[in-house]
Amino acid sequence: MNLRSRIGLLRSVAMYYWKPFNKRRLKRFYSQFIKPGDLCFDIGAHLGNRTDAWLALGAKVIAVEPQPHCLEFMHRKFRNAADVTIVPNAVADKQGKVTLHISHATPTISTISDKAWRDQINSDAWYDVKWEEEISVQAITLDDMISQYGLPVFCKIDVENYEAQVLRGLSQPLPALSFEYYPPAINNALECFDILEQLATYEYNYSFGESQKLQSRRWLNPDEMLKILKGFSLHKHYGDVYAYRCGTP
Repeated sequence: MNLRSRIGLLRSVAMYYWKPFNKRRLKRFYSQFIKPGDLCFDIGAHLGNRTDAWLALGAKVIAVEPQPHCLEFMHRKFRNAADVTIVPNAVADKQGKVTLHISHATPTISTISDKAWRDQINSDAWYDVKWEEEISVQAITLDDMISQYGLPVFCKIDVENYEAQVLRGLSQPLPALSFEYYPPAINNALECFDILEQLATYEYNYSFGESQKLQSRRWLNPDEMLKILKGFSLHKHYGDVYAYRCGTP
Protein backbone atom coordinates (compact mmCIF):
# COMPACT_ATOMS: atom_id res chain seq x y z
CA MET A 1 0.00 0.00 0.00
CA ASN A 2 1.52 3.33 -1.06
CA LEU A 3 1.45 6.56 0.95
CA ARG A 4 -1.58 8.02 -0.86
CA SER A 5 -3.51 4.82 -0.21
CA ARG A 6 -2.58 4.88 3.48
CA ILE A 7 -3.68 8.50 3.77
CA GLY A 8 -6.93 7.75 1.95
CA LEU A 9 -7.70 4.75 4.12
CA LEU A 10 -6.94 6.73 7.28
CA ARG A 11 -9.24 9.50 6.06
CA SER A 12 -12.08 7.02 5.60
CA VAL A 13 -11.47 5.44 9.01
CA ALA A 14 -11.58 8.88 10.61
CA MET A 15 -14.75 9.80 8.72
CA TYR A 16 -16.70 6.66 9.55
CA TYR A 17 -15.26 5.29 12.79
CA TRP A 18 -13.74 8.14 14.79
CA LYS A 19 -16.80 10.37 15.12
CA PRO A 20 -18.06 10.25 18.73
CA PHE A 21 -21.26 8.21 19.14
CA ASN A 22 -21.55 7.60 15.39
CA LYS A 23 -22.27 3.88 15.75
CA ARG A 24 -24.96 4.66 18.33
CA ARG A 25 -26.58 7.12 15.93
CA LEU A 26 -26.45 4.60 13.09
CA LYS A 27 -28.05 1.91 15.24
CA ARG A 28 -30.83 4.24 16.36
CA PHE A 29 -31.52 5.36 12.80
CA TYR A 30 -31.51 1.93 11.14
CA SER A 31 -33.51 0.27 13.91
CA GLN A 32 -36.65 1.61 12.19
CA PHE A 33 -35.84 -0.66 9.22
CA ILE A 34 -33.87 -3.57 10.69
CA LYS A 35 -34.72 -6.07 13.41
CA PRO A 36 -32.74 -9.02 14.88
CA GLY A 37 -32.36 -11.84 12.38
CA ASP A 38 -33.11 -9.68 9.32
CA LEU A 39 -31.05 -10.13 6.16
CA CYS A 40 -29.50 -6.91 4.83
CA PHE A 41 -27.43 -6.02 1.75
CA ASP A 42 -24.73 -3.34 2.07
CA ILE A 43 -23.93 -2.47 -1.56
CA GLY A 44 -20.85 -0.26 -1.61
CA ALA A 45 -19.89 -1.17 1.94
CA HIS A 46 -16.57 0.75 1.81
CA LEU A 47 -15.13 0.16 5.32
CA GLY A 48 -18.32 -1.39 6.67
CA ASN A 49 -19.55 1.16 9.20
CA ARG A 50 -23.16 0.43 8.22
CA THR A 51 -22.45 -3.28 8.31
CA ASP A 52 -20.99 -2.83 11.80
CA ALA A 53 -24.11 -1.05 13.05
CA TRP A 54 -26.45 -3.58 11.45
CA LEU A 55 -24.58 -6.47 13.04
CA ALA A 56 -25.03 -4.73 16.39
CA LEU A 57 -28.78 -4.71 15.67
CA GLY A 58 -28.67 -8.48 15.20
CA ALA A 59 -28.86 -8.54 11.41
CA LYS A 60 -27.22 -10.91 8.96
CA VAL A 61 -25.29 -8.78 6.47
CA ILE A 62 -24.00 -9.34 2.95
CA ALA A 63 -21.39 -6.59 2.46
CA VAL A 64 -20.33 -5.96 -1.14
CA GLU A 65 -17.18 -3.94 -1.89
CA PRO A 66 -14.72 -4.23 -4.80
CA GLN A 67 -11.86 -1.98 -3.56
CA PRO A 68 -8.91 -4.15 -2.46
CA HIS A 69 -7.75 -1.95 0.45
CA CYS A 70 -11.31 -1.65 1.77
CA LEU A 71 -11.73 -5.41 1.53
CA GLU A 72 -8.54 -5.94 3.54
CA PHE A 73 -9.82 -3.58 6.23
CA MET A 74 -13.21 -5.30 6.44
CA HIS A 75 -11.73 -8.78 6.56
CA ARG A 76 -9.65 -7.70 9.56
CA LYS A 77 -12.48 -5.87 11.28
CA PHE A 78 -15.09 -8.60 10.84
CA ARG A 79 -12.80 -11.65 11.08
CA ASN A 80 -14.72 -12.93 14.12
CA ALA A 81 -18.22 -11.90 12.96
CA ALA A 82 -20.26 -14.97 12.04
CA ASP A 83 -23.21 -13.03 10.59
CA VAL A 84 -21.39 -11.10 7.87
CA THR A 85 -20.42 -12.29 4.40
CA ILE A 86 -17.97 -10.06 2.52
CA VAL A 87 -18.35 -10.19 -1.27
CA PRO A 88 -15.45 -8.80 -3.39
CA ASN A 89 -17.53 -7.80 -6.40
CA ALA A 90 -19.16 -4.84 -8.04
CA VAL A 91 -22.94 -4.83 -8.53
CA ALA A 92 -24.34 -3.84 -11.93
CA ASP A 93 -27.21 -4.44 -14.32
CA LYS A 94 -25.65 -7.65 -15.65
CA GLN A 95 -22.85 -10.07 -14.93
CA GLY A 96 -19.44 -9.43 -16.46
CA LYS A 97 -16.24 -7.48 -16.04
CA VAL A 98 -16.43 -3.75 -15.24
CA THR A 99 -13.70 -1.15 -14.75
CA LEU A 100 -13.32 0.31 -11.27
CA HIS A 101 -11.62 3.72 -11.16
CA ILE A 102 -9.79 3.95 -7.84
CA SER A 103 -8.97 7.21 -6.08
CA HIS A 104 -6.29 6.23 -3.58
CA ALA A 105 -6.38 9.52 -1.66
CA THR A 106 -10.18 9.71 -1.59
CA PRO A 107 -11.44 6.10 -1.78
CA THR A 108 -15.00 7.15 -0.94
CA ILE A 109 -15.35 8.32 -4.55
CA SER A 110 -13.79 5.36 -6.31
CA THR A 111 -16.35 4.49 -8.94
CA ILE A 112 -17.45 2.50 -11.96
CA SER A 113 -19.17 5.60 -13.35
CA ASP A 114 -18.04 7.26 -16.55
CA LYS A 115 -15.67 10.19 -17.09
CA ALA A 116 -18.50 12.74 -17.20
CA TRP A 117 -19.38 12.04 -13.57
CA ARG A 118 -15.73 12.09 -12.51
CA ASP A 119 -15.29 15.44 -14.25
CA GLN A 120 -18.35 16.74 -12.37
CA ILE A 121 -16.84 15.64 -9.06
CA ASN A 122 -13.62 17.46 -9.89
CA SER A 123 -15.46 20.65 -10.84
CA ASP A 124 -17.25 20.65 -7.47
CA ALA A 125 -14.21 19.76 -5.34
CA TRP A 126 -11.85 22.35 -3.86
CA TYR A 127 -8.90 20.08 -4.64
CA ASP A 128 -7.82 18.06 -7.67
CA VAL A 129 -9.35 14.60 -7.37
CA LYS A 130 -7.37 11.88 -9.10
CA TRP A 131 -8.37 8.35 -10.04
CA GLU A 132 -4.88 6.90 -10.35
CA GLU A 133 -5.66 3.24 -10.92
CA GLU A 134 -8.09 1.18 -12.96
CA ILE A 135 -8.80 -2.44 -12.14
CA SER A 136 -11.13 -4.97 -13.70
CA VAL A 137 -13.64 -6.47 -11.28
CA GLN A 138 -16.38 -9.04 -11.67
CA ALA A 139 -19.91 -7.64 -11.51
CA ILE A 140 -22.92 -9.49 -10.16
CA THR A 141 -26.55 -8.38 -10.01
CA LEU A 142 -29.03 -7.89 -7.21
CA ASP A 143 -30.99 -10.79 -8.66
CA ASP A 144 -27.84 -12.94 -8.36
CA MET A 145 -27.50 -11.93 -4.72
CA ILE A 146 -31.14 -12.66 -3.93
CA SER A 147 -30.84 -16.06 -5.61
CA GLN A 148 -27.79 -16.91 -3.49
CA TYR A 149 -28.57 -15.28 -0.14
CA GLY A 150 -32.31 -14.56 -0.08
CA LEU A 151 -34.49 -11.45 -0.20
CA PRO A 152 -33.10 -8.70 2.03
CA VAL A 153 -35.32 -6.80 4.44
CA PHE A 154 -33.17 -3.72 3.79
CA CYS A 155 -30.67 -2.86 1.05
CA LYS A 156 -28.34 0.15 1.05
CA ILE A 157 -26.95 1.22 -2.33
CA ASP A 158 -24.11 3.77 -2.29
CA VAL A 159 -21.94 3.30 -5.37
CA GLU A 160 -21.03 6.79 -6.60
CA ASN A 161 -23.52 7.50 -9.37
CA TYR A 162 -23.94 3.84 -10.34
CA GLU A 163 -27.09 3.28 -8.29
CA ALA A 164 -29.42 3.13 -11.29
CA GLN A 165 -27.25 0.47 -12.92
CA VAL A 166 -27.45 -1.57 -9.73
CA LEU A 167 -31.25 -1.33 -9.65
CA ARG A 168 -31.49 -2.35 -13.31
CA GLY A 169 -30.24 -5.75 -12.19
CA LEU A 170 -33.31 -6.22 -9.97
CA SER A 171 -36.48 -7.90 -11.25
CA GLN A 172 -38.51 -8.01 -8.03
CA PRO A 173 -39.39 -5.40 -5.41
CA LEU A 174 -37.46 -5.09 -2.16
CA PRO A 175 -39.25 -4.38 1.13
CA ALA A 176 -37.06 -1.36 1.92
CA LEU A 177 -33.92 0.23 0.54
CA SER A 178 -31.89 3.39 0.23
CA PHE A 179 -29.93 4.87 -2.66
CA GLU A 180 -27.58 7.84 -2.71
CA TYR A 181 -28.33 11.04 -4.60
CA TYR A 182 -25.91 13.77 -5.70
CA PRO A 183 -27.60 16.98 -6.91
CA PRO A 184 -25.29 17.82 -9.87
CA ALA A 185 -26.05 14.32 -11.21
CA ILE A 186 -29.67 14.13 -10.07
CA ASN A 187 -30.79 12.24 -13.19
CA ASN A 188 -29.24 9.11 -11.68
CA ALA A 189 -31.56 9.40 -8.67
CA LEU A 190 -34.56 10.14 -10.89
CA GLU A 191 -33.82 6.98 -12.85
CA CYS A 192 -33.65 4.99 -9.61
CA PHE A 193 -37.05 6.37 -8.71
CA ASP A 194 -38.50 5.30 -12.08
CA ILE A 195 -37.07 1.78 -11.77
CA LEU A 196 -38.54 1.29 -8.30
CA GLU A 197 -41.96 2.54 -9.33
CA GLN A 198 -42.04 -0.01 -12.15
CA LEU A 199 -41.46 -2.78 -9.60
CA ALA A 200 -43.92 -1.74 -6.86
CA THR A 201 -45.51 1.20 -5.07
CA TYR A 202 -43.27 2.76 -2.44
CA GLU A 203 -43.41 5.48 0.14
CA TYR A 204 -40.34 7.70 0.39
CA ASN A 205 -38.22 9.80 2.68
CA TYR A 206 -34.75 11.28 2.46
CA SER A 207 -31.75 12.40 4.48
CA PHE A 208 -28.93 14.89 4.00
CA GLY A 209 -25.30 13.78 4.09
CA GLU A 210 -24.37 11.62 7.08
CA SER A 211 -27.11 13.13 9.26
CA GLN A 212 -28.87 9.81 9.94
CA LYS A 213 -32.08 11.81 10.15
CA LEU A 214 -35.15 11.60 7.92
CA GLN A 215 -36.03 15.07 6.66
CA SER A 216 -39.77 14.58 6.25
CA ARG A 217 -41.95 14.00 9.29
CA ARG A 218 -44.10 11.65 7.25
CA TRP A 219 -43.49 9.20 4.45
CA LEU A 220 -44.13 10.74 1.04
CA ASN A 221 -46.08 9.45 -1.92
CA PRO A 222 -44.33 9.05 -5.30
CA ASP A 223 -45.45 12.42 -6.69
CA GLU A 224 -44.27 14.26 -3.58
CA MET A 225 -40.90 12.53 -3.61
CA LEU A 226 -40.44 13.13 -7.32
CA LYS A 227 -41.01 16.86 -6.82
CA ILE A 228 -38.43 16.93 -4.05
CA LEU A 229 -35.90 14.95 -6.09
CA LYS A 230 -36.20 17.39 -8.97
CA GLY A 231 -35.69 20.26 -6.54
CA PHE A 232 -32.41 18.81 -5.30
CA SER A 233 -30.60 20.20 -8.33
CA LEU A 234 -31.02 23.68 -6.84
CA HIS A 235 -28.64 23.08 -3.93
CA LYS A 236 -25.50 21.16 -3.07
CA HIS A 237 -26.69 18.70 -0.43
CA TYR A 238 -25.95 15.05 -1.09
CA GLY A 239 -27.71 12.30 0.78
CA ASP A 240 -29.90 9.25 0.51
CA VAL A 241 -33.45 8.49 -0.59
CA TYR A 242 -35.26 5.84 1.47
CA ALA A 243 -37.96 3.73 -0.13
CA TYR A 244 -40.41 1.61 1.88
CA ARG A 245 -42.73 -0.69 -0.04
CA CYS A 246 -46.39 -0.04 0.65
CA GLY A 247 -47.92 -2.96 2.52
CA THR A 248 -44.62 -4.11 4.04
CA PRO A 249 -45.20 -5.21 7.66
